[in-house]
Amino acid sequence: MSATSASPAEHGLSPDGSSSSATHAPSSRAVLVWDAPVRLAHWLMVASFAGAYLTAESERWRLLHVTLGYTLAALVVFRLVWGLVGTRHARFASFVRGPRAVMAYLRSLLSRHPEHHVGHNPAGALAIIALLATALLITATGYATYNELGGEWLEELHEGAANAMLALVAVHIGGVVVSSWLHRENLVRSMVTGRKDASPDEGIRSAWRSLAAIMLVAVLGFWWWQWQSAPTGDLSSNAPTATQAPGHDDRGRGKGRDRDDD
Repeated sequence: MSATSASPAEHGLSPDGSSSSATHAPSSRAVLVWDAPVRLAHWLMVASFAGAYLTAESERWRLLHVTLGYTLAALVVFRLVWGLVGTRHARFASFVRGPRAVMAYLRSLLSRHPEHHVGHNPAGALAIIALLATALLITATGYATYNELGGEWLEELHEGAANAMLALVAVHIGGVVVSSWLHRENLVRSMVTGRKDASPDEGIRSAWRSLAAIMLVAVLGFWWWQWQSAPTGDLSSNAPTATQAPGHDDRGRGKGRDRDDD
């Protein structure tokens, strides 16, 4: 499933393995950089986190919160695996760098010739790793909280992690806006189309659309199954399903039991 290996020189990489240059190559044109699974996972994670965050305090929309929480967890696991075996610019090895590279990139932003990276830049890589790690923490603590595997501290950790991720999302969006302006390229559009301006040899060979289609079918199939599992066939049902809810607030469950005892 991985892209064909080649030397850094063949891929147009710098000696440290990164794909960067002070400016666009003279022969640059729009080439495919982000494969379809990366783009689909990115936007599904955006939708899943946003929906789960907005429904976190609602007992009525518990099942929707559960469904989106599990979807987010599965997407993060996929992205971690794809970061090891995926296409060239999707691999962590192509963009995760040490502190020295991060500081060099940040210093270049203050100059007239900021480093240009075809894939993720070193600073953006930090945000991506932090977002993936925080998403795993959110779903793990949410699952444990709902299943009463920890005390109130675990619930507070879950809520804190969700708020921390919201802050990271804001930082990430800010970085995308700044980078788009400095490099004169629309990074949001590139995450939709998969294309960026670069030399032809820096592009990827395949978009892996078939894998993206399988992913989409799997996600939609899971959502449909969750909807069918609800007693009323409604994602706003507060009845539990075969899957337990990552991130569900136990206080809502306690209130339900109190009403039953009255």
